[in-house]
Amino acid sequence: MLLKAHRRTMRSDRIIVVGGGIGGMTAAAALGQAGFQVTLLEAATAFGEIGAGVTLAPNAMKGLDHIGICEAVAAAGIEPTKQRIQHWEDGRTLVPMERSSARSKYGAPYVTIHRADLHALLVQAARGAGVNLQTGAAVDHIDGTRAVLHDGRVVKGDIIIGADGLKSAVRKLFEPVDAHFTGHVAWRALVPVEGPLTPLSDWPGIHIGPGRMVTRYPVRGGSLLNLVFFARQDGWNDEGWSIPADPQDLKDTYQGWCPEVQAMIEAARNGPIFKWAINARSPLPDWSMAGRIALMGDAAHAMTPFLGQGAACAIEDAIVLTRALEDSGDPADGLRRYVDARHERATFIQQESNANAERMQRADSDLFGLGEMRDEESLGLFEYDCRTVPV
Repeated sequence: MLLKAHRRTMRSDRIIVVGGGIGGMTAAAALGQAGFQVTLLEAATAFGEIGAGVTLAPNAMKGLDHIGICEAVAAAGIEPTKQRIQHWEDGRTLVPMERSSARSKYGAPYVTIHRADLHALLVQAARGAGVNLQTGAAVDHIDGTRAVLHDGRVVKGDIIIGADGLKSAVRKLFEPVDAHFTGHVAWRALVPVEGPLTPLSDWPGIHIGPGRMVTRYPVRGGSLLNLVFFARQDGWNDEGWSIPADPQDLKDTYQGWCPEVQAMIEAARNGPIFKWAINARSPLPDWSMAGRIALMGDAAHAMTPFLGQGAACAIEDAIVLTRALEDSGDPADGLRRYVDARHERATFIQQESNANAERMQRADSDLFGLGEMRDEESLGLFEYDCRTVPV
C-alpha cells in the first residue's frame, strides 16, 4: 500500500454507477469505501474473461492504491524494466525507454496486466466495500435520478454516474450524438511466449511505420504476449471487443514489415484474432447535469489509444470524483468540483493521443525520436496524483 488506510463513514447518498468496466468498478469501490450507498449496474450477465491486455502507468497505479489494490495489481501483472520504439522495416531501435525506475521516480509502478485479472481485483474491492453489484442490468435511459433498465425495472438513486463507455446511455442526456470513427482500426491477439517471441516479450515495445504500428507487451507472468496491430483503414467501422478477424487481412496489411512483426503475425494466426474500429468522442464542455448526474471514463472522454492513457484517465476520474463528493456536503457541489478538477486534463490527453497517432505513424519513421518527444512520460502525465490533486 502506497498512501492511505481507509475510513468508512456511512453516508445517506445513494449513488448509481452505470457500467462495470475498469472506471465504473474503480468508482464503485472508492465510493463504497468512502461510505456511500452504491449500486453498480452492468449490462453483461456476468463479470468474466473480457478483453486482453491493459497498460497501467504510474498515474493509474496511484489511483488503484487509493482503493488498496496497487500491490495486488502489480503482483498479478508485470513491471517491465524497459520498452522501446522500433522501425517498421528493419526493426532497429528508434527510442529506448527506461521503466525500472518508475517506483522511485513517480511513486508507483508501471504495470502491464491482463484486463480480466485487473477487473477481478476491482470486483473484489467493490464487493469488499459493500457495493451492490447487479449484472444483466442494461440501462435503457435515465429519468431524473432513476435508471430505467431494458427489462423495465427501475433503480432509484440520488446521484447517477455514467461510466457506461463509448455507447453510454447516460451521455445521451448531454448530446444525442454517436461516437465517431477515427479512421483507425485495430487487431488484437494473445499468444504464447515461445520461440522468436521470447526476446520480444523480454523487451516489449512498439514498431512504428507509415500509417501503421504494432504494440506488444507480456501479461500473466510473461506466459502470454498481448499484441495489438493498428492501421489507418477506411470502409470498415464495426466497433466491439469480439469481432473475429481474417488472419490474411492482417498479414496483407503488414506486408514488407520486419521479421519480428512477421513472427508476431504468424503467432497470431494460430489463435483467435479480433478486429475493431477505433471510435472516439469529441470533448464535451461539461460532464455534469442538474447537480445529480455526471459522466466519467469513456462516457465522458473516449479517446484513441495512442498514449495508453484511456484506462488511467478512467481510474483518475473515479478517485477524484470520490474525493470531491466525500469532501462536499452537497452533491451538486461535489460533482462541480470533480468536473473542474478533471476536465482540462482529460481533454488535453484526448487531444494529445490523437496527435501521437500522427507522430508515430508518419511517413518518415526514420526521423522519429530525433526531435523533441511528446509522449505520455515527456508530457508529465505519470507525475499526476489523483489521491492528492486539489478538489
